[in-house]
Amino acid sequence: MKALFSIVRRIWAREWWSLLRGTVLSAVVLIAGIALLGLSGWFITAAGLAGLAGLGIAFDVFRPSAGVRFLALGRTAARYGERILTHDATLRSLARLRVQLLDAMAHLPFSRLPALRASEQLNRITRDVDALDGIALRLFIPVVAALATLALTAAILWFLVDPELVIWLCASYLPGVVLALGLVALRSRGPSRMGQLALGAFRMRFVDLLRARTDLAVFGRLGERSDHVLAAEARMRAAVARNDRIERAGGFVLSVTETVAAAGALVIGALLAQAGTIDPAIAALGFFATLALAEALAPLRRGMAEIGRMIDAARRVNRIIESGKGHNSKEGRSPAAVDPAKPVLALRGVSFRHEGAETPIVDGFELQVSAGETIALVGPSGGGKTTILHLAAGLVAPQSGSVEIGGLAIADWGEADLRQTVTLLPQRSALLSGSIHDALALARQDLGTREAWAVLAAVALDKVIDERGGLDSRLGEAGAGLSGGESRRLALARALLRRPALLLLDEPTEGLDRATAEKVLAGIRRYLPEAGILLASHREAERNFAERVHIVAPVPV
Repeated sequence: MKALFSIVRRIWAREWWSLLRGTVLSAVVLIAGIALLGLSGWFITAAGLAGLAGLGIAFDVFRPSAGVRFLALGRTAARYGERILTHDATLRSLARLRVQLLDAMAHLPFSRLPALRASEQLNRITRDVDALDGIALRLFIPVVAALATLALTAAILWFLVDPELVIWLCASYLPGVVLALGLVALRSRGPSRMGQLALGAFRMRFVDLLRARTDLAVFGRLGERSDHVLAAEARMRAAVARNDRIERAGGFVLSVTETVAAAGALVIGALLAQAGTIDPAIAALGFFATLALAEALAPLRRGMAEIGRMIDAARRVNRIIESGKGHNSKEGRSPAAVDPAKPVLALRGVSFRHEGAETPIVDGFELQVSAGETIALVGPSGGGKTTILHLAAGLVAPQSGSVEIGGLAIADWGEADLRQTVTLLPQRSALLSGSIHDALALARQDLGTREAWAVLAAVALDKVIDERGGLDSRLGEAGAGLSGGESRRLALARALLRRPALLLLDEPTEGLDRATAEKVLAGIRRYLPEAGILLASHREAERNFAERVHIVAPVPV
């Protein structure tokens, strides 16, 4: 429950005024409904008694009629206002919660980012946050409104009818409501949780099926994986059906409770009227008000039925948000520009070991890169070349030694200035759907047409893009529409647009033929004549491009 209350605080933090008014209006709706039914019952009974007594002409029908109309119209208006306020505020709060989730994911330690699956994180942002919309709308607000309504109704009936009726209501309603809602909350927690997990599995499997459909078809496994997706959907439907049965059982217990309470109120009212303690019209008011109390309890069923998935979703969302704290972008004393008299990059006695590993992947590494210099890191796969690039980019911190950019320790750089000074092209670069211009403008928002074509020419991609329709040609998801080599060059062009003082390239010409690779490498240097370039390489063309080759030997175990 602690996780639920944490989410409630987050939801109410910015929208407390709208949600407070919505809660008050929700209580007003319930109170108006009870008052409407009670007044109508009193009015009809009193009018009938007046007619039987021959006093119909003297009976005031106008004020009760006006009260009925006022309550009916006021209830409708209050319901409309409550829906507008609570739903609008909840949707805005959940939108902010999604942004908080994305921000927390973006600020996770770099070592944890590769383990994140896109489909799984999409589930966190959509499925879990969607589950949390019921915390305010189907749990918190209905509970508060119901408690306020029951308390006010009990107080009014105590003074207007008789304390015996209120005592009976408490004795009949409380055990039945606790039993019904407790039954739903406890029995539905498992199916609700399983349904949520099955929905997540279905979405992830479906996304994976779409992405890998070509490979699955080639290997003849498309049908098998489709059955895998359908199995998750079947489990989801079974869990939902079981949850619905539990909710209906709780509804049955509530209905029995309401019937018993109303029958008892009718008997008590009749006995009190027969004894002359109250008149029959007041007895009718008590009976109909008791009957109307069911409206205050009905919304609680759905909230209790979904409490299992709400708790699980709240725990996951809180865990991600909390894990992202403490890793926010740092502010540093960044220099206005890199000092050309100092190496653009200096690695001094750097050692790095992955979490949980006994042997460091980089141990006592030394390297300097000057402005305008190109150095190639050469060595076997898994020898630490990529790790050295990550250290130089400030994505991971060394356990010992120092990393300096322009003579300043990398830890002292502000995040924004560091990213403007240092650019890394990783082995796997992401391209977003949209136009070619949009893909490039991710690196520079004020990108003009001339500069865009210039950088495409630098990576030997201008003719290809021109033939495809120019800068306005569209890319599909993850850059679909370009070949592997073309996607790689487009990501490289985007990196060049940053015009960094230090460019870090991880196998930049992978997937290119030798002639194209040499052309691209020459274009990089023409585009960034003064930048220091450090690249991890397995290819001869890249080694020939470098002025120095640094051998990276694996650390002996």
